[in-house]
Amino acid sequence: MSTTTIITTTLDGKHPAIYQEEIFIEQRQNGHVSNPIPPQAQTTVQTPSVMQKALLLYAAQQPYALVTDHAIPSILHKDEILIKVISIGLNPVDWKGPAFNFGLPRLPWVNGRDLAGVVVQTADTTAGSRLQKGDVVLVPSTDYRDIRKAAFQEYAVATHFNAAKIPSARCTHAAASVGVAFVAAVLALGVSLGLDFQAISECAGPNLPEILDKVNADTIPADVRHECFASRHAVERPKAGDWIAIWGASTTTGLITLQLAKKAGLKTICIADIARHGSKLHAVGADILIDRHDTSRAVEIIRGITNNKLRYAVDIVGSHTAALLQATLDPTISATDGSHAHLLGLTGLPKAQDKDERIMYHTVPIKLFHSSPEVGEAMVTWLERLLETGALELPEIIKAEGGLGGVNEALGVLRSGDASGKRIVVSLE
Repeated sequence: MSTTTIITTTLDGKHPAIYQEEIFIEQRQNGHVSNPIPPQAQTTVQTPSVMQKALLLYAAQQPYALVTDHAIPSILHKDEILIKVISIGLNPVDWKGPAFNFGLPRLPWVNGRDLAGVVVQTADTTAGSRLQKGDVVLVPSTDYRDIRKAAFQEYAVATHFNAAKIPSARCTHAAASVGVAFVAAVLALGVSLGLDFQAISECAGPNLPEILDKVNADTIPADVRHECFASRHAVERPKAGDWIAIWGASTTTGLITLQLAKKAGLKTICIADIARHGSKLHAVGADILIDRHDTSRAVEIIRGITNNKLRYAVDIVGSHTAALLQATLDPTISATDGSHAHLLGLTGLPKAQDKDERIMYHTVPIKLFHSSPEVGEAMVTWLERLLETGALELPEIIKAEGGLGGVNEALGVLRSGDASGKRIVVSLE
């Protein structure tokens, strides 16, 4: 099969191996790669020199283009594995990035953040690790600047500490829907707010602030370092019995945030379209359900329920609803221990001029998941236990057919809002 034309087009005129090596060097210079494969091991981990199908984005505001001779990515790091993709979970960013021209390091590009598949290759230096060839895994691909790790292709690279085994009792397609949402929820609650998951009796999780105390801060990307230690002091962290409000609770991230907060002993107030999603939210443990359509009433209800003393809130919708949640918080600094109210926004926070200097504002330090092996492995091994025990309720999925060629149509359904409260998963089988 001829490969010259497509390779030079899709990789900006560079041979795939050179292109991938440049990415590797760039990551290493930025501090994102600490343990490259020793030179003597390079020849033992190269992927076959064959092509694969992939979806390429050639320009913003354009649909993805299906190509059949895109280079299979190579393993360049001793902790990496190669995965044959079986299922792809679609996220809003998969259409919003191209539509609004963000999250695209260069063009053409391969996108996709959630995948499940079979491990087909590991670096020799990973021998003895918990993942081996033949394992079925799910991967939240948060390292979006590395094109090798994108989901919209038949084969993708991942680091072993970012891949969770899928138990045989769980559907691979359903598991493909949960990765990035789980990462966002765990980092939001466990790092930004400092919630301790060790106290969960059903399926104990990690104490991420404790793990971070042992991590060299210099290895954490500088732009998220402050957030990673924002709840360093125990007085700032939520405790069993505290209220937490979640706006956008019917999203997959909201659904997981609700479940983990509830399991850790928090009392949950969920704001969503109750007519459509109330039954599901109630089933997974929501204490209070408030309809999102009457925003002024929602703020009043939250204040009333918490007696104007709410200290923790998570918004998953945008800056407007984050501002509404801010109005439900008790902004006073505690006179007894100096603790603050906390507002976390996954997709936006109130405008700078509208913020209250007494409140602590948070974003999700998503880079921590793929930049810290200690944190990443603690999270995926907990996810494995949650899936194995059935302790985590997964979202309802819509299975889309057509393989990679069906992704554009499926993203249209996602964009229309017709999949609200559900996850679209594209099967490559």
